[in-house]
Amino acid sequence: QLVQSGGGLVHVGGSLRLSCAASGFAFEDYAIGWFRQAPGKEREGISCIYSEDGSTLYAGSVKGRFTISSDNARNTVYLQMNSLKPEDTAVYYCKYSNYWGQGTQVTVSS
Repeated sequence: QLVQSGGGLVHVGGSLRLSCAASGFAFEDYAIGWFRQAPGKEREGISCIYSEDGSTLYAGSVKGRFTISSDNARNTVYLQMNSLKPEDTAVYYCKYSNYWGQGTQVTVSS
């Protein structure tokens, strides 16, 4: 399973870091993604990291503000979120292969 941590309530312009740790298995040859789902909206992919070359992708809405990274020794992937906006409010999920994290609420207050 994937175990998420981090998230919470932050003011506009603040920062948060989300973690996604593999429990019971190791990330191998992976593409790990972060998704989010705001109330009344569909789940959207916002970032992805590839183990093959460490390359990363970002949705336009978060590019330049969010950073995805991985710690292979800890089997953990992170999402550093800076300059948060109210529209970033959502439940955030990580995904690896067929596994989804449990979801973490991020709320940005104005």
